[in-house]
Amino acid sequence: MSEKPREDEKLSFKEQILRDLERVKKSEEDQEEVNLASIKPQLSSKNDQSIEELMEDSLSAVEEIMRKAPTVPTHPSQDLPASPSDEIKRETLTVPSHPSQDVPSSPAEEAVRQAPLASSHPSQEGPSAPSAEGVSRPTPGPVSPRKVEKEFNEIPTRVAVSYKTEAQREVKREVPTSQPVVEKKAVEGMPATPRRSRRETVKSTKKKKSGFKTFFISLLIFLGLISAGAYFGYQYVQSSLQPVDASSKQYVTVQIPEGANVQTIGSTLEKSGLIKHGVIFAFYAKYKNYSDLKSGYYNLQKSMSTEDIIHELQKGGTAEAQEPALATLTIPEGYTIDQMAQAVGQLQGDFKEPLTADAFLAKVQDENFISQEVAKYPSLLESLPTKESGVRYRLEGFLFPATYSIKESTTIESLIDEMLAAMDKTLTPHYSAIKSKNLTVNELLTIASLVEKEGAKTEDRKLIAGVFYNRLNLGMPLQSNIAILYAQGKLGQNISLADDAGIDTSINSPYNVYTKPGLMPGPVDSPSQDAIEASINQTKSENLYFVANVTDGKVYYAVTQEEHDRNVAEHVNSKLTQNSSSN
Repeated sequence: MSEKPREDEKLSFKEQILRDLERVKKSEEDQEEVNLASIKPQLSSKNDQSIEELMEDSLSAVEEIMRKAPTVPTHPSQDLPASPSDEIKRETLTVPSHPSQDVPSSPAEEAVRQAPLASSHPSQEGPSAPSAEGVSRPTPGPVSPRKVEKEFNEIPTRVAVSYKTEAQREVKREVPTSQPVVEKKAVEGMPATPRRSRRETVKSTKKKKSGFKTFFISLLIFLGLISAGAYFGYQYVQSSLQPVDASSKQYVTVQIPEGANVQTIGSTLEKSGLIKHGVIFAFYAKYKNYSDLKSGYYNLQKSMSTEDIIHELQKGGTAEAQEPALATLTIPEGYTIDQMAQAVGQLQGDFKEPLTADAFLAKVQDENFISQEVAKYPSLLESLPTKESGVRYRLEGFLFPATYSIKESTTIESLIDEMLAAMDKTLTPHYSAIKSKNLTVNELLTIASLVEKEGAKTEDRKLIAGVFYNRLNLGMPLQSNIAILYAQGKLGQNISLADDAGIDTSINSPYNVYTKPGLMPGPVDSPSQDAIEASINQTKSENLYFVANVTDGKVYYAVTQEEHDRNVAEHVNSKLTQNSSSN
């Protein structure tokens, strides 16, 4: 068979399909003119039959053509389709589409589109003609309705469709629900959430345990780091509070400005090399509530700790810079010159000249030096006892008891001069009062030296001074054991109560105030400011006697000898079993 007859057959088939479509269109136009409300059942039945007849005729013709058509081998150079069905599809695709014709809306059009696929076997002779009403409507083939609808929707038509048949409605109603129902059942058969296997559960548990272990280890490491940091921080702070150089003897002069806070003070000390960290100094001062740090000039050492420096700053500095002190000398109240010499001999340091006890005793007996000092302090030393008076040391009692700074340039002479200057400063407010009592400075200091040792409290010291004044006014001897002990060289030493009670009151000495009326030639010790003021402002009374309880130090006073003897027997003699007493 040539290519020309094949093309004719194809055109005839095409024309037949178009003719059938025209017939369907004309039939639908005729049906629209009839009243749908009155003839709807009949119309539906007739239309269904006519449409089925047309579909059967079309299928018969197509099958006949396909059966008779020869098979032509294909060649790569040829553009012809391999089968009539492919040609039909290609020809159909060439038909221009219109937006209004994308989706068929009538049962007839839908039936025509499904006609080529109604039979599953192209080799069949064709369907038998059905009767008008007794034969049931042929059912569509096994082709998926969703696929058929997609393929025929791609074929454009010009047939206007007004309604759908009941059969088509049933097909379209059943098709979309067939597969989703199966899928739903399949979905319902599956568990909502996949069940974890035992391995997955164990793995998850192990993972949780591993996470907890990791967290616990991290927590321990974190706490360890905090503990280590706290420990090293504490050690660092403690180290910062220690001296910069514990072996250093060097002094550093530093000025603390007026109104400086602890931060400024710490910064100043750090810059001077006296502390390690100014910030730590400030925190330490605030933590200890050290808010009374004073301004002025200070001479501090690198061997001082932070606590030592703070104590010095609490004392207050000097208005002007002074030479640094290499040592300090403390002279307690009531010390004799012999005791002072011993204290000086204990000083250690690189001084300008040796500071020894012998050098001190030699200087206080140097008449040239004494004359020099009398000229320098006339108010203090104008009544200084002479050497011929029998005094042991002319300057005894005139050296004020206090704490003195020993500098590199300090000498024995400068030290004694400083002590005399301190006594002169203490007595300056009382010089006029001393004269008003018809006393010399030497006499007042002599009385005060006895008051210093006989009484401990200010009230008792005033009463005791009043007793001495009463005795002096009456020409009675003072009868103080303190003077006898000084004459014996035992003053300031620890002696037993028995020795004190059995003291030799007959000793031949200008200091024997038992046998000689009046005062000793000079003081027996260096009185304190309290004893001096008590001797100036004594308490007036009629008492002529007093005795102190050797146990509690309470002083008992008496006007008569008999009363005094009873006090002695009760408060002294009954206590003679005591080991010692101090004076």
